[in-house]
Amino acid sequence: MNKVLFFAHLRDAVGEEFLSVEASGKTVAELKADLGAKYNLPNMDTVMTAVNEEFAANDEVIQAGDEIAFIPPVSGG
Repeated sequence: MNKVLFFAHLRDAVGEEFLSVEASGKTVAELKADLGAKYNLPNMDTVMTAVNEEFAANDEVIQAGDEIAFIPPVSGG
């Protein structure tokens, strides 16, 4: 199993701070697509991803036990 953390508006959209999902063997892009479709998450292509607290590319393959965090872009003024 994998722990998937959500931040900012993604947390609000999912309704949870984190989910436990089986993502082993999927790429980051595949997980983004799956969760984006399931929870109707907007603009997942602009979301930064960290795997085990290190930024990860969309083609990185997720391993069993990895912790994945989705961090949307932040705007300021």
